[in-house]
Amino acid sequence: MVIGLGSMIGAGVFAAFAPAAAAAGAGLLLGLAVAAVVAFCNATASARLAALYPESGGTYVYGRRRLGDFFGYLAGWGFVVGKTASCAAMALTVGFYVDPGMARPIAVAAVAALTVLNYFGVHKSALATRLIVAVVLAVLVAVVIAGWAGDHPRAAHLSPITGQGAHGVLQAAGFLFFAFAGYARIATLGEEVRDPARTIPRAIPVALGITLVVYAALAVTVLAVLGAARAGATSSPLVAVAQATPWGWLVPVVRAGAALAALGSLLALLLGVSRTTFAMARDRHLPGVLDAVHPRYGVPHRAELAVGVIVIAVVLAADVRGAIGFSSVCVLGYYAIANASALTLDRDRGTKLIPALGLLGCLTVAVSLPPTSTIAGFAVLTAGALVWVGRRLAKRR
Repeated sequence: MVIGLGSMIGAGVFAAFAPAAAAAGAGLLLGLAVAAVVAFCNATASARLAALYPESGGTYVYGRRRLGDFFGYLAGWGFVVGKTASCAAMALTVGFYVDPGMARPIAVAAVAALTVLNYFGVHKSALATRLIVAVVLAVLVAVVIAGWAGDHPRAAHLSPITGQGAHGVLQAAGFLFFAFAGYARIATLGEEVRDPARTIPRAIPVALGITLVVYAALAVTVLAVLGAARAGATSSPLVAVAQATPWGWLVPVVRAGAALAALGSLLALLLGVSRTTFAMARDRHLPGVLDAVHPRYGVPHRAELAVGVIVIAVVLAADVRGAIGFSSVCVLGYYAIANASALTLDRDRGTKLIPALGLLGCLTVAVSLPPTSTIAGFAVLTAGALVWVGRRLAKRR
């Protein structure tokens, strides 16, 4: 449960509220509910599959076992590409909260520093995860209390931005899904927990429920203090909430908490993406040159360096909102394959309603994101599929 909270209550909440508010206005709360339902369906499907296949690799494994090599490969491709964009979004979040005027240089420095740390085998421990969760939760609670304490001005109303409607709610759900991303790390612990078929399905709804309550309290506070228009126009809405209250001392605390959460998430993401890249290179789904382990430090050093370089390139080219939208499309594609895999399970492993709802939700939310994000995401997934087909044809020759 703590690992699930650490994966969800992190930097995403500091970055995702602004684009979600711009898309849906007060419909942000409905978007949050939709994102939570989709996340629950995805995580539940992943938990069932993890209990059956207690192996590292997540949907990359489940897709291959249940749907065939192509879908496993496509899931892995979507994960690597989508989470690489997530790394860029987290790095930019660090930059915006530390110094908005120097956001990109700070983001590049953060990626470079953590890549070097990972190269020498430095990993985020479980203790560090607990400490980060505790600090971030304390900061978020302080923001909520400050937003409702005293007689400082609040937004006059919570009406949504004109003209967004249901599409805006679904688009907000896509952005907020980014803040929930990471919950399925619970499902990847099948090899490391006792009785995974019983433990993992219990941990997932508890972690999701706590996260949803925290996010809902924050969403109401952001809308009440700033209003939808101001919340959607700022790159750091929780700092804007602190600035709008008499608690001026809270502003640097929020900035520090956001930077800490983003750095923790970035470290975990870089580790996860580099390991998946290494695994796919070992299976020759990515260039074989990345299939190498450092003889001294025992880490996939080439994969780590390659991921670090690519993330820095994305940081220099993209903005936070674009990176979040693109990442969400790719990751929703990844979880669509997880739900499709769960649909092939026997009925005695649970009802098919949840994975069916999850599959529909993933596809609906993905196509509701901004057109640039949707087109880019599906173009990258299509490119991955074409590479797979081309390699298969080449092998037959």
